[in-house]
Amino acid sequence: MTCENSSCQCGCSSNAFAELAPVMEKYANTPGSLIPILQKVQDIYGYISIDAINYISEKIGVKPAKIYGVATFYSQFRLKPIGKYLIMLCKGTACHVNGADKIEEAINEELNIRDGETTEDGLFTLNNMACLGCCSLAPVMMIRSGSEDETYGNLTKDSTKKVLNEIRNREA
Repeated sequence: MTCENSSCQCGCSSNAFAELAPVMEKYANTPGSLIPILQKVQDIYGYISIDAINYISEKIGVKPAKIYGVATFYSQFRLKPIGKYLIMLCKGTACHVNGADKIEEAINEELNIRDGETTEDGLFTLNNMACLGCCSLAPVMMIRSGSEDETYGNLTKDSTKKVLNEIRNREA
């Protein structure tokens, strides 16, 4: 199992990263393109796997360690798969002052996950964010499913649990 490049050492199949081919064609010879490449990988696959890092390395001639270093330096990048629903909880000043810690507590109680964790059923992942830019709705969380974001504001512990249960019930 190798890439279409017979000297590739990444261990992936050429089909595994077929969706990346146009991205690699566009950016492979562009200096300073590593971050846009990583963003596209994450957009396509939901996270950046070690196999993807090795594939990128082979295609652009940058050592995997450097790519891994960039991917771990920036908080926007994920190295593990996320749940179907990504909960982005605002922890900015306005949300903090208005009870974001209580909202996080409700999420912890309801889903049994902490920041950066995914539920055992793979349905929810919690990510605390510095600011979502919805200060007038504080405390606020945004839940992403696929390419859609739903914003929930003026949250209480009860309203937070209600939102999570409604989503869980839809999925049942």
